Amino acid sequence: MGSSSSPSCLLIGVFLFLSVVVSAFPSVVQAGITRHYKFDVQMANVTRLCSTKSIVTVNGQFPGPRIVAREGDRVAVKVINHVPYNVTIHWHGVRQLRSGWADGPAYVTQCPIPTGRSYVYNFTIVGQRGTLFWHAHISWLRATLYGPIIILPELGVPYPFTKPYREVPVIFGEWWKADTEAIIHQALQTGGGPNVSDAYTINGLPGPLYNCSAKDTFKLKVKPGKTYLLRLINAALNNELFFSIANHTVTVVDVDGVYVKPFDAETLLISPGQTTNVLLHAKPYYPNAMFFMTARPYATGSGTFDNSTVAAVLEYQNPGRSSPAVFTKNLPLHKPTLPAFNDTSFAANFTGRLRSLATARFPANVPQTVDRRFLFTVGLGTSPCPKNQTCQGPNGTKFSATVNNISFASPTTALLQAHFFGQSRNVYSPDFPVVPLMPFNYTGTPPNNTMVSNGTKLVVLPFNATVELVMQDTSILGTESHPLHLHGYNFFVVGQGFGNYDPAKDPANFNLVDPVERNTVGVPAGGWVAIRFLADNPGVWFMHCHIEAHMSWGLKMAWLVLDGELPHQKLPPPPSDLPKC
Repeated sequence: MGSSSSPSCLLIGVFLFLSVVVSAFPSVVQAGITRHYKFDVQMANVTRLCSTKSIVTVNGQFPGPRIVAREGDRVAVKVINHVPYNVTIHWHGVRQLRSGWADGPAYVTQCPIPTGRSYVYNFTIVGQRGTLFWHAHISWLRATLYGPIIILPELGVPYPFTKPYREVPVIFGEWWKADTEAIIHQALQTGGGPNVSDAYTINGLPGPLYNCSAKDTFKLKVKPGKTYLLRLINAALNNELFFSIANHTVTVVDVDGVYVKPFDAETLLISPGQTTNVLLHAKPYYPNAMFFMTARPYATGSGTFDNSTVAAVLEYQNPGRSSPAVFTKNLPLHKPTLPAFNDTSFAANFTGRLRSLATARFPANVPQTVDRRFLFTVGLGTSPCPKNQTCQGPNGTKFSATVNNISFASPTTALLQAHFFGQSRNVYSPDFPVVPLMPFNYTGTPPNNTMVSNGTKLVVLPFNATVELVMQDTSILGTESHPLHLHGYNFFVVGQGFGNYDPAKDPANFNLVDPVERNTVGVPAGGWVAIRFLADNPGVWFMHCHIEAHMSWGLKMAWLVLDGELPHQKLPPPPSDLPKC
């Protein structure tokens, strides 16, 4: 006899099947929600170090408000410019898949938002979870215009580590008593190095090691035995930072919005543009003491830098007191010991410990074959002093900075706009050199001629090309660590080393199994780093040093990734409210 099924049995079967699918693959059915934010960019008076100045803020807050979203959510941020400067906002580390119009760097993906105008940044968070941040991306406005982006896992998806009792953003910044726009303007006019900052900050506060600043101290209050997730963000303008908590070890679990194999560390290195999530396991008992959390620079160049130290305080709740939240005053205060400011071996050892989680759920999809190979030198150089002017750079020149000896000339039309509408003529040229045009001993005795060339040149990549890029530091005006940030992509750090990169020997030691995946990587002082990525995101994507002084001197370039053949591989047209130049 043939079998038959009633409609109700079929419906029950379909329902059970869908239930299994939803439980096995929650992201298949659970569409993200849209989260709306309003950013009023406005001036506000802020006092630090007994000195008050007017700074650019979002909604009057410093640091700015946090963006919170889940993986898969769409985020729409209406930015309204009430200040006398042109403004853009960059969502640092967000992949911006086919949403390049929302990326934010001025004159790269958009013209800036003029005073009195607004723009809605629209993007979806895909395949990322952890901590990123947003900041201004024009001139030096990001000195005060920044805030956290917190990306939670999809609903029902746990962290691959102990669920923390509480999560705390910890954002490092830099503070100048003077107007930072005036500082960079003067530096570019004179050709010298910009004045260094007066203090570093943790969550906007310099802390008790600076004069007139004891009351402006961030305090982290914890309960014995609890685990806290610290979301560390380096939003400082010009300095990589060492960070440590006295008498405590933390567990690193995530960098740049990507999970890593957990490891314990007493001291961390975080470069500008990088984020690191760590688990702080509070002591199981009340320690009858307080603990400094301090940060100070990792500085490898020959120039001056702010060598001060920012401190916050870790306090324990005293469970022995009757009140449920008593924090005992006047306890002994322990201080951590940080590495020497130029400890390059510590930096190399720390970054070398970072590894992708590389599990079935969180794979490391490292390109195993390479379509396009590039070697970029990154470093400093000089430009001639204009006639009838005195310059303060080396030997009466102006400081410049380059990638492959090209100092990036910022256009007056947005590159993405020029590309999309086929109007690249007189805006950019597609001939950025794939290797240095004049090879030399990059980390040996520098050449006598330190002059740079200038231009607005792009590298053009076909859609879905696999890219291997080696970035080589140079000794011109001294070796120095350079944190390079790539917009629109994460990349895998497959190798790094000191000295000159050797294409015959070094690739044999590349890690193609579980290299760390990130959006900002330090090119080692006197060394090189190799990264790989898949060019699967059409658009124009900025790549630059995240030390703002170097970026102002031209240490930046851009990649143009062409559309693919299928509809979902093409960049959509710009939104109607995109600012015009």
